[in-house]
Amino acid sequence: MGKNKSSSGGLTIQFIPYSEISGLSATERIKKLLQIILKNKVIVIQGRLKAEEETRLIEDTMVMVGTIKGFKGIELAVISPNPDNMGFMTKVKHGIASALVGDTESLTVIGPASIIKDMKKDPSKLEVMMSK
Repeated sequence: MGKNKSSSGGLTIQFIPYSEISGLSATERIKKLLQIILKNKVIVIQGRLKAEEETRLIEDTMVMVGTIKGFKGIELAVISPNPDNMGFMTKVKHGIASALVGDTESLTVIGPASIIKDMKKDPSKLEVMMSK
């Protein structure tokens, strides 16, 4: 009767709007994401991390694999609008918007490898298979 939801083995997905991480430094952004992932939560981010941030996040988690009991790393995937399907003016508008406010049209999914079994991506969708 006194159990909380997290001990019931349920899955938590946390949505992070771009505005919540846009003002953070790369180090602060990665630290925030790692804190959430280490709570066995799957994160959906509006937008995407910079390439060097993705690399650093993966490197940091690889170091943790041997030191944190039960931690098996992360799975990370990004789905973005396909520029090939955009007209010239739409591409220009998209490029200007991305330069001004960052890439908010993409979605990034990050989760512990112990929960996410596989992610399959094609240009129009992202399928995330999770373990029970």
